[in-house]
Amino acid sequence: MAFSFLNQELAIDLGTANTVIFANDQIALDEPSIVAIDNNTGKCIAFGKKAKLMHERVNPGVKTIRPLRDGVIADFNAAEMMIRGFIKQVNNKRKSIFTPNLKVVVGIPSGSTEVEKRAVRDSSEHAGARDVYLIYEPMAAALGIGLEVEAPKGNMVVDIGGGTTEIAVISLGGIVIQDSIRTAGDVFTSDIQSYLRQQHNIKVGEITAEKIKVGVGSVIPNLDEEPDPMIVRGPNMMTAHPVDATVTYQEIAHCLDKSVARIEASILHVLEQTPPELYSDIVENGIFLSGGGALLRGIAQRFTEKVNIPFHVAEDPLRAVARGTCIALKDTDHYSFLMR
Repeated sequence: MAFSFLNQELAIDLGTANTVIFANDQIALDEPSIVAIDNNTGKCIAFGKKAKLMHERVNPGVKTIRPLRDGVIADFNAAEMMIRGFIKQVNNKRKSIFTPNLKVVVGIPSGSTEVEKRAVRDSSEHAGARDVYLIYEPMAAALGIGLEVEAPKGNMVVDIGGGTTEIAVISLGGIVIQDSIRTAGDVFTSDIQSYLRQQHNIKVGEITAEKIKVGVGSVIPNLDEEPDPMIVRGPNMMTAHPVDATVTYQEIAHCLDKSVARIEASILHVLEQTPPELYSDIVENGIFLSGGGALLRGIAQRFTEKVNIPFHVAEDPLRAVARGTCIALKDTDHYSFLMR
């Protein structure tokens, strides 16, 4: 290929919370899925990390938008601006004077409707992609974890992202049983916000709640390695005076309990529908956890105790979907589960 520099291939994990782009088997970009838009002109003034710094801190002339809600595009215009900005950022690193022919594979939730798939495809095309392939996120996660997705045996993946939790049983390169529920990282964040309002009478923003989730997030009240309690500052709901509250991991385990129980119920629901031969494969191999939610302390232990099947947290769970999308991109003709 004399003109191989004119072709560019990108694997995009378009997540509710973060977008990860792989180019040439390397992470080319890992940024928050957020854009800042000037209200007067409608132009994008920042995206990714810069826009995240502005989130919940802007004046009336500027608004920050998270274009994806529950794993799918909620704001088409903002999504297109964001994808275009990210692709441009990746291209700037290439130092090429030509606009390359762009081929992309994008991960989408397994419960996406035709309209939602169309929105992802159109946004990518408007952002400059010539060839667009779509891959379901649980399939991409399974590939990224290193499972043999095309083998005649059952593998089960639970991908807890920002907007959706994807649960799928995979065999022979297809999804046999799947469930996609909208209880995931964003719901955990709002659980923490309402808990602090009710129990500590303190108002915190999304970004602070996110920090608490990372700092002391847990789903079981007894951990072997206990994280230090976290001090949270914010206005008192009644007096608006500044107050400090000390938050422990046991409190977070208590406040996330209902949401995590919903994910457990969905896992059991998928297992109930799984054909017996595949079920026995899953019991033998265990169930694999990916996505940011897999980083919550004690999650594999809690699920294992509930379901009686061993759960394994994938290596680098945050990027499992992006890595799997990258593997699919390398050989788009070979993988029959890719959608054009």
